[in-house]
Amino acid sequence: MAGLNKVVSSYEEALAGLSDDMTIMVGGFGLCGIPEGLINQMVKMGVNGLTAISN
Repeated sequence: MAGLNKVVSSYEEALAGLSDDMTIMVGGFGLCGIPEGLINQMVKMGVNGLTAISN
């Protein structure tokens, strides 16, 4: 049985479909694991009203 391929080649591809007022879950552990590049790309996209769930 084939699994879901979660590998992408760009931040744009990873965030395709992201829009205002969504709830997202982000991984990481403190400052050493936060997804800085993805956060920066979301800012560039101008996405608003996100609810972020994190540890």
